[in-house]
Amino acid sequence: QVQLVESGGGLVQAGDSLRLSCTASISIYNNYAMGWFRQAPGKKRDFVAAINWSDTYYADSVKGRFTIFRDNAKRTVCLQMNSLKPEDRAVFFCAVDTDYKGRYNYNGEYDYWGQGTQVTVSS
Repeated sequence: QVQLVESGGGLVQAGDSLRLSCTASISIYNNYAMGWFRQAPGKKRDFVAAINWSDTYYADSVKGRFTIFRDNAKRTVCLQMNSLKPEDRAVFFCAVDTDYKGRYNYNGEYDYWGQGTQVTVSS
């Protein structure tokens, strides 16, 4: 059974930084896409960032503040989050797409999901 395990969430103040990590139990190949989504209380799960073999993609709300990067050898994808805002509060989920077709911001594109890690930002 494939597992994705997130870590790095927590409670921080506005303006602080956090780095989320996600490690997969399967080998990660270059043609896989990896992404981060988040779900705030009472809201749907939204796209945050994604990375394929050559490009990175970001939601407008996080551009310039968040950076996604991956290490295939370590089967890991990370999300560096700087200048956090109270509205970034959410449960963050990582995901892996083993048959990437370009819809990096679509939940249904991804095959495997982590359980989520909570990020809370106080004002």
